[in-house]
Amino acid sequence: MSSQRFLAFGLRFYVVIFFAYLFLPLLIMAAATFNDSRFPTVTPWDGTTLRWFGELAADGGMWQALGNSLIVATGVLLVAVPIGIATALFLNTVSSRAKPFLYALILSPLLTPGVIIGISTLIFWRQFGVSGGIFLTVLGQATFIAAYVMLMVTARLQRFDRTMERAALDLGASQWQMFRRILLPYLKPALYSAAVIAFLQSFENYNTTLFVVGYDTTLTVYIASKVRTGLTPAVNALGLILILITVLFAVVYELKRRREAARLVKGV
Repeated sequence: MSSQRFLAFGLRFYVVIFFAYLFLPLLIMAAATFNDSRFPTVTPWDGTTLRWFGELAADGGMWQALGNSLIVATGVLLVAVPIGIATALFLNTVSSRAKPFLYALILSPLLTPGVIIGISTLIFWRQFGVSGGIFLTVLGQATFIAAYVMLMVTARLQRFDRTMERAALDLGASQWQMFRRILLPYLKPALYSAAVIAFLQSFENYNTTLFVVGYDTTLTVYIASKVRTGLTPAVNALGLILILITVLFAVVYELKRRREAARLVKGV
């Protein structure tokens, strides 16, 4: 019993430390938003204020950078998700000895430093007269974010019963009908997760973006430049707003999921 109690205590202690490691920096960042100090810190506490939200509202450069980040993340989402799905479906049909090589080749951008991807993307597209900007940023980020999508879709496909696919084809369904009515609904959880991961990976990317963004500054590049010129708690205010929006979306999603689960139980 003593060993079981010790293991239970150790597990609880680990969980507490784990969540503290995750959320304590966010709590400190949120608290610094209300500190009257011109530096983003909680010590010393110079008084409680809301003026940094006003500073954030007046910072046109930050809002423009945030808009560019959202545009780039949306573009990466539209490019990387279809490529990742197509790649996963292709690898799922390959059964030759070339499959390990193709798999490693597709995953190679994940192992390549973002700096190299950014520089190589810029050098390659400049040969065709395409300079740095939002378009090139989308292409540069999509080269490795598509691999994340492929991994998540592939993991879902490994549990797919291929007999359902063959049965639909034997009953006269076309390849497109089979994909739309059988395979796509099965892949929906993985697609939703992959889309979220792709969007967030693009939104927070810095290394690749720095070399291909040109004069169109994204949020990460803008914040990095502000670190050199003088960072204020207005950045903390923006971070707090983004956290609250994320929590709101998570709560809405969880309530919707529980409602659908309860509806299924009642139907049964």
